[in-house]
Amino acid sequence: QVQLVESGGGLVQPGGSLRLSCAASGSIGSINAMGWYRQAPGKGREVVALVPTGGSTIYTDSVKGRFAISRDNAKNTMYLQMNSLKPEDTAVYYCYMNIRLSWGTTNDYWGQGTQVTVSS
Repeated sequence: QVQLVESGGGLVQPGGSLRLSCAASGSIGSINAMGWYRQAPGKGREVVALVPTGGSTIYTDSVKGRFAISRDNAKNTMYLQMNSLKPEDTAVYYCYMNIRLSWGTTNDYWGQGTQVTVSS
């Protein structure tokens, strides 16, 4: 039905930048809510940035002013620009979209996860 494919993770030094991408493909009618989550070793999954349906973007306090979420509607793609990265940003990052399929059903979808490691 729908697949989310992430790219852009990797190893970066503290203070560096990365941009994650999440491309949705399949029988997409419309994309409602979308966001990025992360899970660090030994910790639960936490929201990083979330764009609720019809609402304003929400960022977790630890990334405010450093991370920015954006979207390209024509490409059904979402991005997470991460600047001034810190070692504590190290985690597997997952993209999330709530998508209404072309025949009307609405479901939640997740990307496969991409590793971001911030280390010198």
